[in-house]
Amino acid sequence: MKPKLVKYIDHSSEVPLHKQIEKVLRMLINTGDYDLGRLLPSEIELSNMFGVSRSTVRQAFNTLVNEGLLERKRGKGTVVAQNGNIITQLNEWISFSKEMKRKGIRIKNYEVRFQEVECDEELAKVFEVPVGKKVKKLTRVKGDESVPFVKFESWFHPRIPISDNHDFLKPLNDILEEAYSIIPMRSSEEVQAIQANDELAEVLQVKKGMPLLYRKRIVYDAGMRIIEYNKCYYRHDKMKYKIDIVRSV
Repeated sequence: MKPKLVKYIDHSSEVPLHKQIEKVLRMLINTGDYDLGRLLPSEIELSNMFGVSRSTVRQAFNTLVNEGLLERKRGKGTVVAQNGNIITQLNEWISFSKEMKRKGIRIKNYEVRFQEVECDEELAKVFEVPVGKKVKKLTRVKGDESVPFVKFESWFHPRIPISDNHDFLKPLNDILEEAYSIIPMRSSEEVQAIQANDELAEVLQVKKGMPLLYRKRIVYDAGMRIIEYNKCYYRHDKMKYKIDIVRSV
């Protein structure tokens, strides 16, 4: 690895060091020098070169491994992935509020509620904790000036120290990163159509039985640790959910 790449690491920058190292690794991947199975620099080499901890370097590696760009070879090291997998991914990780702002839609918060709840069997299975374990839950109902059209329910892993002393009108990802240095990096999602029950019909101001778009997802950090279990309910007449399929070659 060429020493001149050190210039891309700025310890005084507000950008997290692992994100800066991730950028350097992407640069190395794009050079093509590692396409034939040549090992990338090791965690020790990079930590020594950039003056950071191995855990910081590992976080950058984990991100690219999770994206399918890198592959770990047991007992050898890390190489550029050579497979042709089809990957479903978000082109950009962006909050709902920021996305609506880009579209010129003024968002109104109809409900914001933060509370402590006990894990039922579903939550206990997701978080791998005992039934009855207390976790934090954030409920938000959003829409435009005329009508609410989405309900978000977020349960946080007991490891996440989130509290009620935040402005939950702000994007949740911003709160997690700024207050706790927790950066969501991957989302595993399921999407299906459901019918509005009595509760959802009242909240989203629709008739009972009206079709809704239901999205369930688990959000992970760079180390593939669960951050959040999230359920979203969208009015089908107001929202569409788009997924881009990208094939790596």
